[in-house]
Amino acid sequence: MKKVLVLLGGSALFLASCVDNPEGKKAETTDSTKVAAISGAQLMVDTTLSSLAWTARKVSATHNGDVKIKSGTIAISDGKLTGGNFTVDLTTLTNKDLEGEYKGKLEGHLKSPDFFDVANHPTAVFEITEVKPGTTPQQVVVSGNLTIRGVSKNITFDTNISEATENSFKAVADFNIAREDWGIVYTGKADDLISKEINLKINLAATK
Repeated sequence: MKKVLVLLGGSALFLASCVDNPEGKKAETTDSTKVAAISGAQLMVDTTLSSLAWTARKVSATHNGDVKIKSGTIAISDGKLTGGNFTVDLTTLTNKDLEGEYKGKLEGHLKSPDFFDVANHPTAVFEITEVKPGTTPQQVVVSGNLTIRGVSKNITFDTNISEATENSFKAVADFNIAREDWGIVYTGKADDLISKEINLKINLAATK
């Protein structure tokens, strides 16, 4: 009987320690590299039309929210994306699936040193290093340095562009990053572990 209880207890602990990552293709991640020189028409990121949504999981729940894009520049040459950057204001990080006290606690924890350490690192920055053709005319493969908590890593992900002219740019991207690559190593409670990956959905718009 004791063996059965031990087995059941061990199985329960194993299940409690298993957590799936959010849906999304994981971005290829390498060391940071030289930023591409900006060429072509330069457009300013429209922060009112741009957005960055996040999703993360733990054993007991899935949480999601957003964070505001603060500023940025996009470069277009001959109707193609050639470079650019944008800055994310981590002080605006919010949760969308909770309310009241629980919402405030989660937002506070995400801004703490356990996660993004916003007091010391209030912004995150993405700088394009390379743009390659994708599998469709509207798709490109973007590589760029993503800096979070003072740690810079180069990530590569698919981007779908719906408009790219000298006056207007619109694109979306949906991918996962492994948070530990940026020093975010907090695991959560032993029976309620947090996913190692975070899903990011970026909607970027820029105008002349």
